[in-house]
Amino acid sequence: MFTDTHCHLYKEYYEDISLVINDATEEGVTRFFVAGCDHKSNLEVLKLVQSAPNVYGCLGIHPEVVDSYTLNDLAFLEKNLNEEKIIAIGEIGLDYHYSKDNKEAQQELFIKQLELAQKYHKPVVIHSRDATEDTIAILKKYPMVKGVIHSFSGSLETAKIYLKMGYKLGINGVVTFKNSHLKELLPEIIHDIILETDSPYLTPHPFRGEKNSPKNIIIIARFICDYLNISLEELSKITNENIRALFDIFN
Repeated sequence: MFTDTHCHLYKEYYEDISLVINDATEEGVTRFFVAGCDHKSNLEVLKLVQSAPNVYGCLGIHPEVVDSYTLNDLAFLEKNLNEEKIIAIGEIGLDYHYSKDNKEAQQELFIKQLELAQKYHKPVVIHSRDATEDTIAILKKYPMVKGVIHSFSGSLETAKIYLKMGYKLGINGVVTFKNSHLKELLPEIIHDIILETDSPYLTPHPFRGEKNSPKNIIIIARFICDYLNISLEELSKITNENIRALFDIFN
């Protein structure tokens, strides 16, 4: 049994979300964590978790919308954090890839959501792109908050810093890319990972370039198992134990 711990099953990406879920279930992916990014997607997440039995939600405001979010969006987030099947705050964090002009605003938004996580004892789903140093510095100010580093693709040194802080590492299709060195870290980090697709993005090889789907968790899992010479059952056990460690709802 595998879980897609990070996907974006929004109507703008998929005509029939129930079909996407069914296709993944047939491949052995039996749980789905859908992450919100802004007010619109957070609303969708809340509706989806109510209608689909194996779907759980994360609510958050992504750094890419820092210039357009409102305080009302934050208030909505706080109001709904304790709704049934909302398991984390995310996806949140820092992204300096396209612009560094709003770094301070991003950090302020990030901190506000970490404070909510601390207040309500919720794990977090962290997005960090071209912002590793600032991400780590801010997270260290909230030692009681734990969570997952979404789409981790950094160095072993960075991985060890996150792991020492109590975070798990989200591994997705990037590990299968021919130009990725992430697979070389697997022997060192295997016991601290969870699997994700980030659908509809980051489709694993050999389907890179196509729209991603939660069913592709099994492609990522097989790649990892082949590289490490372990069984799917062993990887399933490792990742499920890490999911239970992060998200109290599954204990």
